[in-house]
Amino acid sequence: MRKLIESTFVSLDGIIDDTRPSTASRAEPQHWGQPYWDEDHAGYAAKLLAAADAMLLGRVTYEGFKDSWSVRDGEFADRINSMTKYVASRTLTETAWNATLIEGDVAEELARLKEQPGKDILKWGTGELDRTLVEHGLVDEFHFWYFPVILGSGKHLFEGEGFDTTHLKLADLNRFDSGIVVHIYVPK
Repeated sequence: MRKLIESTFVSLDGIIDDTRPSTASRAEPQHWGQPYWDEDHAGYAAKLLAAADAMLLGRVTYEGFKDSWSVRDGEFADRINSMTKYVASRTLTETAWNATLIEGDVAEELARLKEQPGKDILKWGTGELDRTLVEHGLVDEFHFWYFPVILGSGKHLFEGEGFDTTHLKLADLNRFDSGIVVHIYVPK
């Protein structure tokens, strides 16, 4: 069975997306993390990517990634650009960039995809789609990359209504010289 791995950048104050008007464009919402991207960061991201053969993206992440990654090249970008992508959206009617729109019940389709042979399915970013994923117990591992930065405002991890209390178990921890600490949690 394939695993669904969610990987999300988080500031120390729980912000996942700095949406203040004076910040970078939606194509690169994690501009605050870039000063910490080093060899450890790149190696860990490459390890996650190598273990996957597909990506799951919500509409916002899909649009930002498509605009940002489709114009890049190099080993990492080539891998992302060539991977199969599954996009969950209630508003999109078509996709590009090697992507397939998930039609119908997202939870049922994801459960079916996880049963198919293959490598992990990698999901970057946390957003509205996570309500469905958490509610149906579809995420096998959460990789929360905590960056040593405090933003003060922005969208918080798992913000909003619709999330029930969900207990997780710390499965592993990775510490980088830059100060990033990746907490890996699995369902209890």
